[in-house]
Amino acid sequence: MSSGHLRDARGSELDRALSDPPDPAVAAAGPPPDPAVGPPWSIDAVRPHGPEVVLVQRWMAAPHVAEFWQQDWPLADWSAALARQLAGAHSRPWLVALDGDPVAYVEVYRAARDVIAREVAVDPHDLGIHIAIGDPDRTGQGLGPRVLRAVVDGLFAADPRCARVLGDPDVAHQVARRAFAAAGFDPLGEVDLPHKRASLVASTRADRAAAVDR
Repeated sequence: MSSGHLRDARGSELDRALSDPPDPAVAAAGPPPDPAVGPPWSIDAVRPHGPEVVLVQRWMAAPHVAEFWQQDWPLADWSAALARQLAGAHSRPWLVALDGDPVAYVEVYRAARDVIAREVAVDPHDLGIHIAIGDPDRTGQGLGPRVLRAVVDGLFAADPRCARVLGDPDVAHQVARRAFAAAGFDPLGEVDLPHKRASLVASTRADRAAAVDR
């Protein structure tokens, strides 16, 4: 396995967990829950040595994804990074499928365990989400906002104490920013994270409930 790519991971989304021990309330919240999605959506955990990681690795090599995720790594390095991720409580990786067809890779993180907690006040049960539509043929079709809405609703259903889901797309990633806006995320401002300047956005449980009722 090449250690160089794992060193490079310090500039990626996978290396954002705070090193300080969490306070008791954050520890009690546990890792992100499995999103409770329903048809036509389904999710599969991305396992370090499962078939899912092969697809994720291929998507991450696509130019439109690699430009901002910067995780175009060999398969062995992806497997090692996922093993480290699953060994902790900071974040969890999933493939999201529509009608049984995988369409997106998402990572969900506990905001209080993430570097974002240094920039904005967070609740122990707040969550955050990253998304990649890997197949270039599926981009530009409004799929990103649909995935975001489905996963956010699934997270609120899975963790009744979660009142907010955050997003932090790169300020230069206009496609991602439009997707979060179309999914109902409201802007909170721009923040400097170790690996990027981010546009911080949020979707609240109350806002999603109001949107569903309309």
